[in-house]
Amino acid sequence: MKTTNQEQEFSKRVKESQGIIHKVCRMYCDNEEYRKDLFQEILIQLWKSYPSFRGDSKFSTWMYRVAINVAIQDFRKAKKKRQLFFQTNIFKESLEGNSKEFQDEKMGLMHQAIANLNDVEKAIVMLHLDEKSNEEIAEIVGISQNYVRVKMNRIKTKLSKNINKN
Repeated sequence: MKTTNQEQEFSKRVKESQGIIHKVCRMYCDNEEYRKDLFQEILIQLWKSYPSFRGDSKFSTWMYRVAINVAIQDFRKAKKKRQLFFQTNIFKESLEGNSKEFQDEKMGLMHQAIANLNDVEKAIVMLHLDEKSNEEIAEIVGISQNYVRVKMNRIKTKLSKNINKN
């Protein structure tokens, strides 16, 4: 059974790094209610896994890994029922709006291109945009640093092709 001290330590660490969970939820969810549910599911899995956190990596790195794994697993279960966050009307409006500037249109195209990536590629892009090092990305996603570099190059090419296609 987990101790009160362990609960306090866990709670403190999660509060300090909860932005990570919010980012992951926004990346894999299309509506607010579902994001709240996913947030809770990630918290539950973090709590269940907390005793196994050995401190070999930073807490935030471990937290990213758990959150992404839970989000991907949950997304795959509900794939047919839900749309990705980047495919919502918010971004469609930026593509279709009359008064939007060129930059807004490019951002909309980028978000749409990211939405077309697979789960692992989205995670890598999110972590890269979060300015994580290749070493941290490798640890979070569970691939080698070299493969992170290879994947990033492939992702950049894929995004470029998708954006230029439009």
